[in-house]
Amino acid sequence: MPLDQMDHYSIRTTKLDETKDFYERVLGLKNGARPPLNFPGYWLYIGDRPVIHLIGIDENDPSGLIEYLGDVDTDKLEGSGAVDHLAFRASKADEMKQKLEKMGISFREREIPELDLRQMFLEDPNNVTIEINYYGLAKEGAKAA
Repeated sequence: MPLDQMDHYSIRTTKLDETKDFYERVLGLKNGARPPLNFPGYWLYIGDRPVIHLIGIDENDPSGLIEYLGDVDTDKLEGSGAVDHLAFRASKADEMKQKLEKMGISFREREIPELDLRQMFLEDPNNVTIEINYYGLAKEGAKAA
């Protein structure tokens, strides 16, 4: 259940390529591997860790993104309003799940098999989305509901 470290943060943007170019040119991050998600985006790496996830909005068909992360008002994607969620790495997923259920806190679960990853998403009191990542499902024997 304990959080281990900050994992990444995500920026939802209508300026996908411009944002990617900024982080590559100015800060030296590298565009790298990303799972086959049903919306445009880039994962930008420092070394071997993807620390910024850029989430593009396909204005012609945003359904994949809406299904995965929910809908937002694109007019509010400026400044901190463009930060979509904060993600942490953690351990003991089942303990966290039990704690959230006991506290009556709503959450969503998802698995990304290509990354051997189980995720939990919940909102803080300010409606900031928190993502908790549990890597190594095969080792832990964890299964999503």
